[in-house]
Amino acid sequence: MHITELIKEGKFAIICEIDSPKGVNSEAFLDKVDEVKNSVHAICIGDNLRAVMRCGPLAMCHLLKTRGVEPVMGLNTRDRNRLALQSDLLAAATFGVENVLISSGYDVLLGDHRDASQVHDLDTASLVKAARDLNDGRDFAGHGLDGSPDFCIGVLTEIGPRPDAKQTEKLKREVEAGADFIVTQAMYDTAVLEEFLGSINQFRLPVIVGHVMLKSVSSASFLNSNAPDISIPEETIRKLEGLSREELLAASRQITIDFIKKAKSLCQGIYLVPMGWERIIPHIAEAMGGKNA
Repeated sequence: MHITELIKEGKFAIICEIDSPKGVNSEAFLDKVDEVKNSVHAICIGDNLRAVMRCGPLAMCHLLKTRGVEPVMGLNTRDRNRLALQSDLLAAATFGVENVLISSGYDVLLGDHRDASQVHDLDTASLVKAARDLNDGRDFAGHGLDGSPDFCIGVLTEIGPRPDAKQTEKLKREVEAGADFIVTQAMYDTAVLEEFLGSINQFRLPVIVGHVMLKSVSSASFLNSNAPDISIPEETIRKLEGLSREELLAASRQITIDFIKKAKSLCQGIYLVPMGWERIIPHIAEAMGGKNA
């Protein structure tokens, strides 16, 4: 099911991100899937997330489909040229994958293969157009297809503490190219969310808000210092100070629940990054009223 169809039905979309395995053993991955699958509408498999080499998202999306779980396939412009990007999209459609999330990808200098080349043959708006062209029965060069896919196209937008003209212009190009929904970077402050939504109101697309669960003071401080598009309020970080591991889990869960409850009336869904805490996703979803709410 298209994410946008779910939203049109009045559902608040709940998407959970799970990393692909770094290898071919999918047992641990599937254990995480089993922990969350009944509490979320879809699971997103990133494309070499954080520039760390992992098993390709298409394989994991296929495993999700065989288990009756709706996948969202991440696809970045960093790692492939236009031939490979379109080929992967068609392969995904062949396996029944309909939802894709397009991004530029982290700089390789932040990952585990720092000598890798960064391709960026297409920018994100061009990749959105390529996916839309495939939906319309032609490739990016204008050649016809023998059977076309039906993608629901999401874009990951970089959002800082205060939206700027460059971010808005980039998103405008992606929307004009045919994006169907927007996923934000991790957010923790509904005031920032409201300002962002005001700056993109003219696009009239569903917005799904990203949220990375905070596992410690150090991880929260690291995000604040090293992710320019993420801003975590100091009062939120202070809630994690001096806590035991179990207390941290409970506090982080409550931070997430409180944020979602405040954000729910402003946006159309939440994109959760559990950071290994998949087991508490059902508790978060239940506190939100469940995925059928």
